[in-house]
Amino acid sequence: MAAIDFLVFVALTVLSLSLLLPEARANSEGDALYALRRSLSDPDKVLQSWDPNLVNPCTWFHVTCNQDNRVTRVDLGNSNLSGHLVPELGKLEHLQYLELYKNNIQGSIPAELGNLKSLISLDLYNNNISGRIPPSLGNLKSLVFLRLNDNQLNGPIPKSLASISTLKLVDVSNNNLCGPIPTTGSFEHIPLNNFENNPRLEGPELQGLASYDTNCS
Repeated sequence: MAAIDFLVFVALTVLSLSLLLPEARANSEGDALYALRRSLSDPDKVLQSWDPNLVNPCTWFHVTCNQDNRVTRVDLGNSNLSGHLVPELGKLEHLQYLELYKNNIQGSIPAELGNLKSLISLDLYNNNISGRIPPSLGNLKSLVFLRLNDNQLNGPIPKSLASISTLKLVDVSNNNLCGPIPTTGSFEHIPLNNFENNPRLEGPELQGLASYDTNCS
């Protein structure tokens, strides 16, 4: 009889954990998004529905989830937001679209965004983002669209980006990037005007003839 009671206890424990785990994951995603909210100034109150006391963030405005209540999309473009990005965004492992264009976001791009293995589109253009493009973005093997134009980015274009076979569009124009433009892999068919107005860019990389990081810091 004791053995039967023990088996029932184990079965109930497993069932409870299976029910709690999705909620725990949803809560961790809510925590990550709420960390973003805390880092942003929101005069138009577009983030007013981002209540950390709710079970998951799937009912928040500007957030889209899949059928498993995992966050797949954050749409906050042209929302009059200012502040900075947070490393916690790297915990949104099912995120496919991160849309934060046309705001006044400052600071750097967190290296943790390279953990977003499901990301298809990263749109941070028309902000005031500074610092370097993290080489960790080369880990985004599902990325198709990378738009970082019209910011204050500096340093080289990470060569790791050229290894993303899915990448179809890269726009880093109107920054302060330096060094040569990659010409291999996914960069082979990116038009040169997507790199324009970076006074310190040295033109397309010359394979075997120039050091990649020449005069770029």
